[in-house]
Amino acid sequence: MTTTSRRPATLTAARLLPSDLAGLASIGLRTRKLRAGLSALGIAIGVAAIVAVLGLAASSQAALLDEIARLGTNLLTVTNGQTLSGGTAELPLAAPGMIGRLPGVTAVQDTGAVSNVSAYRSPYVPAVNTNALTVNATTLGLPAVAGTSIAQGHFLNAATARQPVAVLGAAAAQRMGIDRIWPGMRIWVGHHWFYVVGILNPAVLASEIDVEVLVGFPAAEKYLGFDGHPSQVYIRTVDTQAATTAVDNLLGAQANPSNPSEVDVSQPSDVLTARAATAGALNTLFLGLGAVALLVGAIGVANIMIISVLERRQEIGLRRALGATRGQIRVQFLAEAVLLALIGGAAGVAIGAAATAIYAHAHHEAIVIPTEAWAGGMGAAVVIGALAGLLPAIRAARLAPTRALWSV
Repeated sequence: MTTTSRRPATLTAARLLPSDLAGLASIGLRTRKLRAGLSALGIAIGVAAIVAVLGLAASSQAALLDEIARLGTNLLTVTNGQTLSGGTAELPLAAPGMIGRLPGVTAVQDTGAVSNVSAYRSPYVPAVNTNALTVNATTLGLPAVAGTSIAQGHFLNAATARQPVAVLGAAAAQRMGIDRIWPGMRIWVGHHWFYVVGILNPAVLASEIDVEVLVGFPAAEKYLGFDGHPSQVYIRTVDTQAATTAVDNLLGAQANPSNPSEVDVSQPSDVLTARAATAGALNTLFLGLGAVALLVGAIGVANIMIISVLERRQEIGLRRALGATRGQIRVQFLAEAVLLALIGGAAGVAIGAAATAIYAHAHHEAIVIPTEAWAGGMGAAVVIGALAGLLPAIRAARLAPTRALWSV
């Protein structure tokens, strides 16, 4: 008689399908909604801060780059600098004409500061209340060359340039309390009434024009005692970097051959370009605040997961007794932490995108939310959820079935 030895059958734990894992991970969150919501709030605030900061910076940068492309980078300015003794230098009367002869120059316009003359809404305004406005003589093609335009009324022409007629820069009109042009409107300039015929739009590349009261050169000489010397020359070049650079290198000597060092030459678009390049310079601070909020959120997720493990010891023991492996228990609680962080991350991305859209719309800017903003926010949420849930998941997996089934 032969005997056959039988080995006990080896039980293999069933594999945990992704759908089952998602259901298990959501159980702890659905049964503790308030606690889960408060924990996800920290993640949401941190991700929202990151998305909003990067989105606002990208929107502002895009607006600046569009402004640069619209206005061009081929504007150069020449201003009177300082003498060796520290006084204000004076550009020659022929400076604009000499600059216009340079190869590559397409247009030249100039203004001249009228010294010791202020402009007021009426002669009854105290003399000290100048509102930091200046009175300047101007040539007739200034708006097009300087990159601005007429908001109301019209600019000076050959006839009005000889008469007591003025055009106001955008800020000058605002400070005088003038928001529209009425027939016969006048302002008090240097003990004379000047009729206001126009208001300019803000000059982005030549912001000094915004605070100027502009009159014609002949009128400035006749009514205000102007000596005719230009103080600022605006030059447009052929729209290539090479041509602009070549003209830039020659402007000082061409404007004032006898004293080139007393001439200041600049390219106004460089300021906008620098602003666009450094639009995110202050973002580090706000990103740091977002990182702190994410850290607080991570602590909240870790806290809720540790409490969840303590409260669900019997559930863990029962699942282990029914055949769940340590790895399945570990993955269950890790998935729950990641799901909690993902919910907070998704809410944060939505809040940050909404904040960016509202701000950009209010400032008439394009809404730009970089991919790295929302993708980085969601990625950070997943990583934080995984790190925050790792230790509680390991602790849950180490619980022995018999010990876990003890009443808590």
